[in-house]
Amino acid sequence: MSTALDQIPAPHGASSLTLVEQLVQWARRRIEERVFRSGMRMPSIRKLAQDKGVSRFTVVEAYERLVAQGYLESRRGSGFYVRERGGAQPSTAPAAAAQRPIDVVWLVRNTLNTGAPEKGPGLGYLPNAWLDGELMVSALRTLARQSGGQWLGAGTAQGFLPLRQQLQTRLEELEIGASPEQIVLTSGITQAIDLIARLYVQAGDAVIVGDPAWFQMFGRFAAQGARLVGMPYTPAGPDLDALEELVKTWRPKMLVINSVLQNPTGTSLSPAQAFRILRLAEEYDFVVVEDDIYCDLCPPSHPVTRLATLDQLGRVIYLGSFSKTLTGNLRVGFVACAPEVAQAIADQKVLIGMATPELNERLLYKILTEGHYRRYVERLRARLDGVRDQAARMLEQAGFSLFSMPASGMFLWADAGVDADAFAAAGQEAGFLLAPGSLFSPHQSPTTWMRFNVANCGDPALPGFLADYIEAQHRFARPLKGPAGVPI
Repeated sequence: MSTALDQIPAPHGASSLTLVEQLVQWARRRIEERVFRSGMRMPSIRKLAQDKGVSRFTVVEAYERLVAQGYLESRRGSGFYVRERGGAQPSTAPAAAAQRPIDVVWLVRNTLNTGAPEKGPGLGYLPNAWLDGELMVSALRTLARQSGGQWLGAGTAQGFLPLRQQLQTRLEELEIGASPEQIVLTSGITQAIDLIARLYVQAGDAVIVGDPAWFQMFGRFAAQGARLVGMPYTPAGPDLDALEELVKTWRPKMLVINSVLQNPTGTSLSPAQAFRILRLAEEYDFVVVEDDIYCDLCPPSHPVTRLATLDQLGRVIYLGSFSKTLTGNLRVGFVACAPEVAQAIADQKVLIGMATPELNERLLYKILTEGHYRRYVERLRARLDGVRDQAARMLEQAGFSLFSMPASGMFLWADAGVDADAFAAAGQEAGFLLAPGSLFSPHQSPTTWMRFNVANCGDPALPGFLADYIEAQHRFARPLKGPAGVPI
């Protein structure tokens, strides 16, 4: 049987601390590491006492000390909440909420540090065991046999020309016409978004993003002073009636969207949806940024419609990358757009970081041209198909409701029916990295939704943890009743 000292990890050299002091330091670490974030409700006194194997009086004393130290605030009849740091009080004004900093650091940090993918159902990458390191090693060997003089140049603003020519061929297969002069290589999608934000967005401009959507771009647009406007999603894709109302109200400068296997819902655009988005963009004069990072995880037979295919890079800026299929560490992405836009993006790229590393670009070029990449991604898609239904059944049996059942891709968007932030904090304690839905909201709105990577749901302890947590939350949420059915 575990003791209280086993339950609460004490800091180094803290063996002489009392249980209250250990519990205070445990909570402070998690608040400072943003596992417990500003405004989040702390576990109830009864729940934390049970989880940590201590008395309720110990928890009460620890919480009171955390209130005195400025880490928590007590709300009568509601419980204890993480206090806004620096004395700032939450604002209820919509405009203020739109400008609130986006906090995704804890998930990104843990994504980079998680060594066991099966413990990371919230991760955004495929596990290393699924990837083909030999594909990269073979390309590196080929490069190593070439003359060293090729590595001595400074590179070019638009990137390695042979790779841009190869990308032209790949885009033609998607029926997107783009010359090498219309393609700019970047350090992944993240840098592409950064360059576009710097070029197009000024303080006060409205940018429409998915709600939910890829969280890392939110902070970049917010840093530029943009007003982030969330476009809701339905199981069939973006809610275009809602989008039209948002466009009329906000007159946005830009819409950013995944047309294929949207992160996190897994939905893809139909032809009718794509035509309607382009019609709105033309009528209300905004730029459409199409992030197609999951392109290679979508089978060619899957019925999807890309905006750039219809628009031919007139108003659409198309983004691509290989981080989801090769490795997140390769960091080679690209932008395809109108010639004058490509030149402006290349100029921005030079101003903030000069050329991107040509070694990475040459490596990717070899991988794409040596003839093995297509068969490799076919194997990845087949492997995802082999675990998707299993992961969906596991989540449903644990008590989740699925938003939709994607036919391809790596993500499932699932409703736990309980607070997702607290769920993620409990997962962290149990050794699982979960992705709460609040991170996928442009304003980090509280939610019960969570994103799961089907490739990382194989830990045998995961189903039991998920089911037990949901069942416990529902049990604690029910009012206790006496023999006569009167609430206690």
